Amino acid sequence: MSKHHPPKLADADLSEKLGKKDYFDKLIDLQAKLARIQQAFLFHGTKGVIVFEGWDAAGKGGTIRRISQALDPRSFKVWPIGAPRNYYLNRHYLLRFWERLPPEGAISAFDRSWYGRVLVERIEKFTPEKRWRAGYREINDFERMLVDDGTRIVKLFFHISQDEQMARFTERLRNPLKRWKLTYEDFRNRERWDEAEIAVDEMLARTSTDIAPWHVIPANNKKSARIKAMQTIVDAFSKEIDLNPQHLDKRTLDAACEALDVDQSLIDSLRARTE
Repeated sequence: MSKHHPPKLADADLSEKLGKKDYFDKLIDLQAKLARIQQAFLFHGTKGVIVFEGWDAAGKGGTIRRISQALDPRSFKVWPIGAPRNYYLNRHYLLRFWERLPPEGAISAFDRSWYGRVLVERIEKFTPEKRWRAGYREINDFERMLVDDGTRIVKLFFHISQDEQMARFTERLRNPLKRWKLTYEDFRNRERWDEAEIAVDEMLARTSTDIAPWHVIPANNKKSARIKAMQTIVDAFSKEIDLNPQHLDKRTLDAACEALDVDQSLIDSLRARTE
């Protein structure tokens, strides 16, 4: 019997806040840790997947930007997921996600994901009930295969109140640089909030597993949400992996010794670490 207890939206404390100074102190620390994690993943060939789900205007994009600031884009990829085009509509819904999974040593972030099967496709009735209900089992099997293949998965759901969402929609309308984010669907989706809450809670209950648990991020306060999400990622990706800077091999050290004018004591200390 699993000891894992899936989270519920109602359990999230939306009153959580974080002051400006604490936010920036923690942000700098977490970004440095993310950079070390990326180097460790590259060295060990570990793969990472981050799933971002949540309400419209809940702060997924802002968190992704703070993570992106810390990581080398050569082994970090963000996939914004929208409606599938015809090629994928005619094939199994997981295909387009298989094609976007990270290679060895890399990290992929999905801004919305395969969970659209049991969220938007369920709510909008894009998929027959029999098929989206099968999605819970298919997704659990899919994620188990990824974990068995050496992939670490972090799943985040950004949760805000309806009042906070409306305040952010208002901000987007007033701010010319954010106005592009506002769509007709944002307002139409609000009309089905209660139905969506039921779908989200069932998704959490059915797909939060020991190997790929869900984390509900209270996101009424953007600073608090970003830090909590990044800390969750750091905790999961740094577990049981050596984050110390990796050593140079003997061949590279020999070449460096001949080509570079550096103190011999530095070369000697680096050689000692390789032995």
